[in-house]
Amino acid sequence: MARVCIVGAGQAAVATAEALRTGGYTGAITLFGDEPHGPYHRPPLSKGWLAGDMQAAQLVMRAPEMLAKKGIVLRTGVAVMGIDRAAHTISLGDGSREPYDGLVLATGATPRRLPGFETAAVLRGRDDAEALAALLQRLKAQSRPLTVVGGGFIGLEVAATARKLCLAVTVIEAQPRLLARALPPLLSDWFARLHRAQGVDLRLGASAEGVDPAEVLLGIGVTPNDALARAAGLDCDGGIVVDAQGRTSDPAIVAAGDCTVRRLPDGRLLRLESVQGATEGGKAAAATLLGQARPFIATPWFWSDQYGRKLQMAGLSAGADRSVLRGELEGSAFSVWHYAGDRLIAVDSVDDAKVHLQARKLLDAGLGPTPTQAADPGFELASLLAT
Repeated sequence: MARVCIVGAGQAAVATAEALRTGGYTGAITLFGDEPHGPYHRPPLSKGWLAGDMQAAQLVMRAPEMLAKKGIVLRTGVAVMGIDRAAHTISLGDGSREPYDGLVLATGATPRRLPGFETAAVLRGRDDAEALAALLQRLKAQSRPLTVVGGGFIGLEVAATARKLCLAVTVIEAQPRLLARALPPLLSDWFARLHRAQGVDLRLGASAEGVDPAEVLLGIGVTPNDALARAAGLDCDGGIVVDAQGRTSDPAIVAAGDCTVRRLPDGRLLRLESVQGATEGGKAAAATLLGQARPFIATPWFWSDQYGRKLQMAGLSAGADRSVLRGELEGSAFSVWHYAGDRLIAVDSVDDAKVHLQARKLLDAGLGPTPTQAADPGFELASLLAT
């Protein structure tokens, strides 16, 4: 391959570009980002950046000059409008075309909106975060509350940051509990108590009818940016369909990050919205372009910081038929171990980085304590990894 074009300039795009270089690729690599900013870290946007605790330089993931040293060209503020798969070219917003031998789609995702809330704030990119910060300042100056619609991770992280800034906060969640798609009821209830203890007005099983959109943050999930792939005739189903190696239905095109949905060997589709998913997916996609096999098969992991408490998740707890608690919910640290039958499938830990790392190793190795062992804080998890 003489030229690789990467549509996107976020975590997955950078991971792919750098993995191509470390893998020995010597051809041209160009990142096309539609934002005016170079690659930056997104997780701090709802936390340290929004709270004003970070400088702009701390948000930068890779400076343009750093990419240039690796022979990676960054073009910001450039929209890719179409893909001509037969001609192996992409068309840009200025009407020009760029040829490719290998194409990477790392187009990310877009926040969902509600009818009637077109003017409400959302949080996905840096510009969104700056607009949200201005909204919080205005509401604080007017002694007005912030209303967060959606009790998922983004909404709750922003609620925690707003409380740190001394704003009144109301969280409206349509489901009867918080984080219903990601966590079991035990942890949903724990987070509800945490937020209520910090003064948040939680309204569960409620609608946002009658709320002023100008005082709202919408945090109701995202939609994968797969329109470009769909228009090009690639296989899409709630995202660009890829396998564990990032391959799409076109052998010259790979994809990685939040725009993708992975087809598992049993035919099920899996979406992962995480830094790990973007990074490992990018590495897998790069290996495919290099003619190698580096499938993304590691245990998925995620994290969330709220009010100084850190939740770390390893594996996916959906499908668990039994969960056991290790430690005390009101203690300084605890974890919840999830089982499907006798098989460990996920571990959620709060303020226990050691257990989180052990859980990831166990899950990667297909190992796990029995439920009785997991519930016993005195049981040495490391003993399972030593065998």
